[in-house]
Amino acid sequence: MQKILETIMAAEGSGDPGRELAGVADLPVPDSYRGVVVRADETAMFDGMATRDKDPRKSLHVQEVPTPELGPGEALVAVMASAINYNTVWTSIFEPLSTFKFLKKYGRLSELTRRHDLPYHVVGSDAAGVVLRTGPGVTRWKAGDEVVAHCLSVELEDAAGHDDTMLDPQQRIWGFETNFGGLAELAVVKANQLMPKPRHLSWEEAASPGLVNSTAYRQLVSHHGANMKQGDVVLIWGASGGLGGYATQLALNGGAIPVCVVSSPEKAELCRRMGADLVIDRAAEGYRFWKDEHTQDTDEWRRFGERVRELTGGDDPDIVFEHPGRETFGVSVYVAKRGGTIVTCASTSGFMHQYDNRYLWMNLKRIVGSHFANYREAWEANRLIALGRIHPTVSRTYALEQTGQAAYEVHRNAHQGKVGVRCLAPEDGLGVRDPALRSRHEAAINRFRGH
Repeated sequence: MQKILETIMAAEGSGDPGRELAGVADLPVPDSYRGVVVRADETAMFDGMATRDKDPRKSLHVQEVPTPELGPGEALVAVMASAINYNTVWTSIFEPLSTFKFLKKYGRLSELTRRHDLPYHVVGSDAAGVVLRTGPGVTRWKAGDEVVAHCLSVELEDAAGHDDTMLDPQQRIWGFETNFGGLAELAVVKANQLMPKPRHLSWEEAASPGLVNSTAYRQLVSHHGANMKQGDVVLIWGASGGLGGYATQLALNGGAIPVCVVSSPEKAELCRRMGADLVIDRAAEGYRFWKDEHTQDTDEWRRFGERVRELTGGDDPDIVFEHPGRETFGVSVYVAKRGGTIVTCASTSGFMHQYDNRYLWMNLKRIVGSHFANYREAWEANRLIALGRIHPTVSRTYALEQTGQAAYEVHRNAHQGKVGVRCLAPEDGLGVRDPALRSRHEAAINRFRGH
């Protein structure tokens, strides 16, 4: 592993980094590597505890694991950096169920997928690094290519997946519903998960957008989601967070009008730094959408809707960008405009949503479910990053050994934007190949740093 790292590091400051990196093809693949895992024999460790009290620092372990053999259409990537997503938090606290159920189901699919059914799960659904090897049939990528990986894993043996790969019956999220994920020194991906690494970004910056930027792109921009157009008013919950930070940027880049909902003055300031003018600090303004565990407060819905119209000059949201789930879904359905769209991709505050259906059917609103993105959508979202139109939202990075702490902060919502993890990269700031492009966007790239 040290030889691999030395070869990659030799490209730093090189006039021809591609030539230096091509040398990884001549290096032997290690028999094992360090990865962040949860263990099957610990799935009951948090039984009886409240979700908030479950601690990823106790369940996420860095351990040496065997390097799997590559199958057809796969690639082995030396991971320089990765990032924390909510699916890693869910994995670490074994909610809503243990991911070992996913691995067992996948393992029954074929002889090749049997490799994934192990007593440990190497987690992580983001990665930036260098291709080391490719399996039979891979022609688009070669050893030495600098890449980022999106997290859609599909088999595409069923006709249902060939219009929209997200509809493939064997669609899975890599590193969550499959093994050998990106929070590790090495990762196994399908070749159709790979995309070019944006050349002006460091490893940790390039690793961080993959899952959340692609998810936000499908949710807002794609015709599979809200099909956002110029001038649309877009209400964005958690607008400075992992998903919301990209939704805000995509809305602004696409000529829409974001109404950013946050929970602190610091988060409000981050939204303004991204260029958003309309911001609601829900904590400062005291919004409480539930009277108690079982009863929502419709008066608060109305007060919130009035506040949105006050900011927009009388307009209700054309689109509501939903991901908190139970806590906010009732008010989201209420405030969307007549004929508007509530597009949802997650439920970080609870999966069982409640809303008043009268506001949906009588006002011809739509609820659209959205889950990650297909390869085309992920590619387009990554292209916007590579062009410098959308920027990373990395606020802080951790070493691989500190992944548990990084996941703990995301679990407790004690973070802004994205939290990065250095896997093989020994420090931040490495991997920049286009300093001229970077210099034009330095302030935007770094605006979340230190928050």
